[in-house]
Amino acid sequence: EWKGSDHDLAMNPATPEFVLGDFDNTELEHFGITSSMTREGDKYYVTTQGPDGKRTRFEVKYVIGVRPLQQYLAELARGRIQVLPLTWDTEMKRWYYVSPDEPFGPDDPLHWTGSAQNWNHMCAECHTTNWAKNYDVASDAHNFSFSEMRVSCEACHGPGSIHLELANSHSLFWDRRYGYGLAKLKGKDATAQLESCAPCHSHRRHVSPGHTPLDRFHDHYALSLLDDHLYHPDGQIDEEVYVFGSFTQSKMYRKGVRCTDCHNPHSLKLKFEGNKLCTQCHLEAKYDVPSHHFHKMGTKGAACVECHMPSKTYMGVDPRRDHSLRIPRPDLTVKLGTPNACNQCHTKPEENSEWAAQKVEEWYGPKRRDDPHYGEILAAGRAGKRDAEQSLIKLTREKEVGPIVRATAVSLLATRYNTPESREVVERALKSKEELVRRAALQGFEGWAPSSEQEASRIGKLLAEGLTDSSRGVRTEVARILAGLPIMPDTSQNKKALTKALDEYKAGLLADSDQSGSHMSLGMLYAQQGDLKKAEAELRTAIKLAPSAAGPRSNLAQLLEQQGRDEEVKQLRTKEAELLARDAKLLPENAMLQYRLGLLYYLLGREDEAVTALKKACELEPQSADFRLMLTLLYEKQQKWKLAWESAAALVRLQPNNQQFRQIYLNMHQKANPESN
Repeated sequence: EWKGSDHDLAMNPATPEFVLGDFDNTELEHFGITSSMTREGDKYYVTTQGPDGKRTRFEVKYVIGVRPLQQYLAELARGRIQVLPLTWDTEMKRWYYVSPDEPFGPDDPLHWTGSAQNWNHMCAECHTTNWAKNYDVASDAHNFSFSEMRVSCEACHGPGSIHLELANSHSLFWDRRYGYGLAKLKGKDATAQLESCAPCHSHRRHVSPGHTPLDRFHDHYALSLLDDHLYHPDGQIDEEVYVFGSFTQSKMYRKGVRCTDCHNPHSLKLKFEGNKLCTQCHLEAKYDVPSHHFHKMGTKGAACVECHMPSKTYMGVDPRRDHSLRIPRPDLTVKLGTPNACNQCHTKPEENSEWAAQKVEEWYGPKRRDDPHYGEILAAGRAGKRDAEQSLIKLTREKEVGPIVRATAVSLLATRYNTPESREVVERALKSKEELVRRAALQGFEGWAPSSEQEASRIGKLLAEGLTDSSRGVRTEVARILAGLPIMPDTSQNKKALTKALDEYKAGLLADSDQSGSHMSLGMLYAQQGDLKKAEAELRTAIKLAPSAAGPRSNLAQLLEQQGRDEEVKQLRTKEAELLARDAKLLPENAMLQYRLGLLYYLLGREDEAVTALKKACELEPQSADFRLMLTLLYEKQQKWKLAWESAAALVRLQPNNQQFRQIYLNMHQKANPESN
């Protein structure tokens, strides 16, 4: 069953047996760059723009995938393998570009030779078995290894040597101590199976290397929450999030449904065709009838998945179904602008979302079982609306939603609502039974400053407990925060726990030592610990690995500023401003980029440009108190008292109970209205 499956064909050598694309002297032009695909015997080549901007011929070493598309890999210097820019559409038999409307220059991370298209980091772990990155920083060499070039038995079942030994034994008796010698993925609890599949079927970042089947997912990965650049406010898929985060929102997940209830674990095919897949569990007489779906039997509209698992197309040709298994809510489209299943089929101008919402109400009545939908609450929370706070607090306690929803609500309270009540909820979430919720709560202590010694002592004790958390993903985050926040009770037990957790944190970063971000994080950690020499070395490595990326230069400039190295600081910040301005132009709706650019212009003494960028940030995210505070303080520095007063008034409207903001407002009022003093 496994032979010929997507796992079997996840990656293979570029030989006639596996290459599907047309390499018979074909060409494709993209923004003035012509790529040529050719073949010489059993070898395949792509001639295209190289890392230096010149037209260069590259040998295709490997292929990834088989349907509905196939991608091709070339090996550059020192074991660095990159995904070539041309993709083969296996259905339409044509070459195409995954990003047809965007030209990427050689200095762009999204260029095929850039970091975003690097196979070693972005693809290999889930397209091979027993992958080891083995990157060497000193030589900039990728000395990678894997046991098999595809997703084979051991990727899911774990090491197979004992199993083979038992199978090849001539004994008449089976040694029960060893079981089958494989990871036990069956059983009443679905967790073991789900967390064995999740590493490759989730949007996550690394916490620690070396995950094997039956390892706890949260010990090795940090699952992304329902963030606005990944999911729609109601939790529907937006960017590629690879199933698991969606599935954890579903009622099926909460009821113990697992992957193999629907999918054959070896062929990966669905166990049944059509609605029979769903009527394994759901009563056919109740649900697979027009009185439920209100469509003609046998039509697309009568298919369960079309309503409850709508698809979105990724990589140009690959439709993927949303595994949150939700009830269609066109009324949320009207309110929030989110997609809905109905209007994927009904596209006539008169059949809009309002029409679809009316139809749903006619069929099922005015009330929805999941009202108020958490999408409305998360949308308001993303916008930082004051009246959303109580709804978010209630959502953190709601049991009829998935843990990822509760964790997202905690995250929004931790980052958008600086009120005593929200702080209390966030602190309480640190003791949640769910790892996702505990980790989300830690976001509330990023850049946090205690208001009193008493508060510092209380929070220090609370965070110190997290150093021995059962989840590595939680305790390493606690350690990272405490490294820069010296409030932990000074006991030998705490010191030992902090050292151990920081070692785990550093090991996780070093496992991705080919990534600029890992070295930037290490540099920041060493700076917090007072080791300026190591901090500088790590930050310079971060710049070397990603010279065109914004970020590490700002951190290095801050470090050197403490040492009075002003000329280097100015050079670093000037270059950083160029990179941030480039990114802000590419992503004009990204408020955080505008904010960072405004801060950098301020540090460079370019105050008018700083005001422009900060105003833009405030316009894009009007509920952000941080953005508004910085703009207010800049107006104050420029002695533009009326503007500062107006901006301070907006601050107070955002957080009426914030005493600091109220004092700023009073000060600016006095400056702007001296005659009233």
